[in-house]
Amino acid sequence: MAEKKKGIHAGHRGRVKEEFRTRGIEGWSDHRVLELMLFYAIPQGDVNPLAHELIDRFGSLSGVLDALPEELMKSKGVGEHAASYLKLFPAVTGRYLGDRTGPGEIIHTAAEAGHALVPHLYGARNEMVYVLCLDAKEKLLGVRKISEGSNSSSDVTIRRVAEECLALGASFCYLAHNHVSGIALPSPEDVNTTEVVRTALAPLGVRLVDHLVFVDGDLVSVRESAAAGRGGFRMVYPGQW
Repeated sequence: MAEKKKGIHAGHRGRVKEEFRTRGIEGWSDHRVLELMLFYAIPQGDVNPLAHELIDRFGSLSGVLDALPEELMKSKGVGEHAASYLKLFPAVTGRYLGDRTGPGEIIHTAAEAGHALVPHLYGARNEMVYVLCLDAKEKLLGVRKISEGSNSSSDVTIRRVAEECLALGASFCYLAHNHVSGIALPSPEDVNTTEVVRTALAPLGVRLVDHLVFVDGDLVSVRESAAAGRGGFRMVYPGQW
């Protein structure tokens, strides 16, 4: 009976893997994608119930992959090996996206800047601040981390932004950070930081084009929010600097 059960599971795994190889995962449910991932983390047995349990517990596939290893291991069947394997996916995805966005790319819009910044903020659990630097022709020079964690010292942030911009010889830059709160609106602190950084960089010959706020894979432009009249503040546009 045990051999028969093992054969059924092996056949199921083979069919799921073959379907993935031939058709991809378009249209698959979250738990089915997770089941495929668990095939490689847990070599034997039926992992379908575990996939359902993890999706139910964390709410979605992204919720599972964003969960802390110790939280994942609270589910029976998820050991250190499986937890590490699942955490590898967002880390590798960030590296993959970063490799596809290299120096030399031309960036004209906030959306294009966001595309270049996503790999650096992808799956971040702490608040992180980055600056994206461009040359005079709006060609990407590099993306540099400014801080991680609580960002309560604006002086340190301004100094680091200025140092990175000057080190790369930037003419333009985008400031970016993520909201771990999940609220997709620039806060008053975001607006104040934007204006302070813009003012500090201007004498150095560096124009702050925009400040981008990332929330769950989406981004909000402080400049565009101001133009739409949200938040009761006014940003100065690059042509006016």
